[in-house]
Amino acid sequence: MPEQNIEGDRKFDEPLSKGEQKIEPFEEDELIFGNGTKKKFSPLWRQVWAAAGCIFATISAGMTSGYSATLLPQLQANDTEIVITHDEATWIASMAALPMAVGCLAAGYLIELFGRRTSHLILSVPFVVGWVMISMARTIVWILIGRFFTGLCVGLLGPVGTVFIGETSGPKYRGFLLAAISLAIAIGILLVHIIGTFLNWKVTAIICAIFPLLCYIVVFFVPESPSWLLSKGDISRATDAHFWLRGYDEESIAELKSLMKKYQNVDQQKKTTWRETFERIRQPTFWKPMGILLVFFFTLQFSGVNTVAFYSVSIMKETMGNGINEYLAMIILDIVRTIMSVLACILLRHSGKRPLSIYSAFGTAFSIFGLSAFLLLAPPNSSYAWVPLLFLISYICFVSVGLMPIPWCLTGELFPLSVRGFGSGISSAFNFLTFYVVVQTGPYMFRSFTTPVTFAIYGCVALFGGIFLIFFLPETRNKTLQEIEETYMASSRRKDKTNS
Repeated sequence: MPEQNIEGDRKFDEPLSKGEQKIEPFEEDELIFGNGTKKKFSPLWRQVWAAAGCIFATISAGMTSGYSATLLPQLQANDTEIVITHDEATWIASMAALPMAVGCLAAGYLIELFGRRTSHLILSVPFVVGWVMISMARTIVWILIGRFFTGLCVGLLGPVGTVFIGETSGPKYRGFLLAAISLAIAIGILLVHIIGTFLNWKVTAIICAIFPLLCYIVVFFVPESPSWLLSKGDISRATDAHFWLRGYDEESIAELKSLMKKYQNVDQQKKTTWRETFERIRQPTFWKPMGILLVFFFTLQFSGVNTVAFYSVSIMKETMGNGINEYLAMIILDIVRTIMSVLACILLRHSGKRPLSIYSAFGTAFSIFGLSAFLLLAPPNSSYAWVPLLFLISYICFVSVGLMPIPWCLTGELFPLSVRGFGSGISSAFNFLTFYVVVQTGPYMFRSFTTPVTFAIYGCVALFGGIFLIFFLPETRNKTLQEIEETYMASSRRKDKTNS
């Protein structure tokens, strides 16, 4: 490979080995690029800016999840202009979840073909269109179509956002920024519940459309993922993007040199065959993280978190009777969810994902078991209406610090780059498929099994999920994506030696 000057006009005197490029650090406030401009902002702020576009879109994704909780009561009111039945209400709630799995599968192909940044720009357009269609709806058909579009974009955003943030942030900040996805969902749910409580559902939909528009604007001004550019053989743009995001400290330079060494012989025009893809997914570096994520997402969804989000007003009214206003209780839970999502970002910055996940799963299980026991044993119209609210708050606290953010963090971390789009697409699609099943079956379970038994089932799933995580969940804190991939490769080599 010919020697390339990857730092603008700077010259290097030391000889380079074949395929290697010499990189020297700058002072952090003197980052000079090929166009001669200086970057004054620290790498942390540039990584935050790169993640902000995804965060804005994810806020709208949270609004998609929480929108039906305020939309359905308004449509079921006596003065509504669109009359709906109970079954139609279930379809409105679950319609957004229906295309999410398809969106995830499409996203796996999208991010490999067009890149992570361009995929954000593409999905922002139908996201805005979907919300506008809901706001202008005159019949239930247009509401369902709008919900379908917004749900599809939420599915597209799952792999796109986690992979983009995972590849554009350094090991020190990656957990924090990936956890911000869960925080953004919590903020979205809180905002749509507050707005929908005081404003008409059509006005609420217009406000929801603002956030994917902000995503488009922010992402337009950030570079593409350096890892994706290197995988396509575009070394010049990859190095510019990497230094824009990470700066020139020794850790950043070492990571870039490691990536460049891996992809130095990549042919940009070469396309991966289906045979090569099949061989890659047969490797432990793919199927081990895939298995962990499938169980993790199953535990998340069947612990009932989105059932509570979609049907929160109805659940509050049933569990607390007339003791506390259900809309006030819903907003209290949303505020708690948001606060705990902030706490999750902080905890993931200073502690490992493994212990946090395990504590979250067991705390979620025991909180929901307590709620189930109270509803089963308490007399009707009990004066202790605050007790189920207390259990629900405890449930939201535990589920928000681990089960909600961490599987999304791992989606952007565990898979090797060669199959990261495919793996994140499959695991995210499974998550949204179970999301749809839970939201669609939730009301029927509450009616058929009763509310206490349904919550007990959710608690059992969280309990067994926690046991699984004890034995199989790895720790990824402060590791580069390359180091995480090499961990699975080393494990596979040890197993092969043992078998031989």
